[in-house]
Formats: sequence, C-alpha cells, structure tokens
Amino acid sequence: MQASKWIIASVLAIGAITATGAQARVYFDVDVAPPPPRVEVVPAPRAGYVWAPGYWAYDGRRHVWHDGYWVHERHGHHWVPDRWDERGGHWHYSRGHWD
Repeated sequence: MQASKWIIASVLAIGAITATGAQARVYFDVDVAPPPPRVEVVPAPRAGYVWAPGYWAYDGRRHVWHDGYWVHERHGHHWVPDRWDERGGHWHYSRGHWD
C-alpha cells in the first residue's frame, strides 16, 4: 500500500513540475483548406488589452469559426494570431500565442 501512495505522489509531483515550466502550443495538419476569413468589426480599443482576430478552427470533421476576442496585454510581447499555412498539400494550424 505504501508503494502505491509513493508512486501516485511521484507522478503528481512530476506533473506539477512539468506543467509550471511548459507553455503548450497546438499544431496539427489537415487536408481541408479553411474557408476565407470572415470580415469582423473590431471594437474600439480597450486599455490593457489586444484584439485577437477571429479564426477558423478544425473540430475533426469541419472548420468552425471562432469570433475575435480581447486578450490581456503582455508588455514586451506581441500577439501572433491563429493561422493556417499550406505545407505540401496539407493545411498546418498554429494557435495564437504571445511572442
């Protein structure tokens, strides 16, 4: 019984250490091109926030539109929006992130 508690505690500790030091980014490829971006009305600027434009996401069967949204500003960084790039006949998705 003691060994199983030790194993569980170790796994949780390793997971906590790994989670604090890593920033996950989502990348994947599909064979279906996204539709053209939709025209969005960008709201008036908000102090301390950056507008992240809308984008097409892929839900495993089809592309689904996600409206733009405000992201809390990070000084010294700039927002890189979600995007699709064609690579060798496939479409590669890169999730929006701070750079």
